Amino acid sequence: MSRISEIILDDSALPPATPEIEQERRVAMFDLLEDNTFVLPEREGRAVPQGPYHVGLAIREKRLVFDVTTEKAEKAAEFHLSLGPFRQVVKDYFQICESYFDAVKKLPPSQIETIDMARRGIHNEGSRVLQERLEGKVEVDTDTARRLFTLICVLHFGG
Repeated sequence: MSRISEIILDDSALPPATPEIEQERRVAMFDLLEDNTFVLPEREGRAVPQGPYHVGLAIREKRLVFDVTTEKAEKAAEFHLSLGPFRQVVKDYFQICESYFDAVKKLPPSQIETIDMARRGIHNEGSRVLQERLEGKVEVDTDTARRLFTLICVLHFGG
């Protein structure tokens, strides 16, 4: 039961997302809820409330906030991460995504594939940074980290 059963993005302060960003968000949320690993470690000898978990993601005061509750609305954890370590990789990811979305409209498949490989590489780097930042707070597998990174990008750059 160490998994996410609901994800809530606090995007109320963001401008409307572009259709491409909205599609990335929908796919990431769907894939995340279909298959994920989210294990909260014991802290100071206290037992951790059992999942599955509802995870709220927000950016508040220039920090990424994870608000974790059980399905019965019992507080399980809350942690805040500095956005600094994510800034460059998020920027790089959005730039390559723009190139990819433009390429899909007008370039041949071989060139699209090259851009997509670069996009996946940057995405992997972002998920690695996320896993490092979450160390000691929550354990996530690579696929879960990738999907969470996509959602962080949506929050970080808004529309």
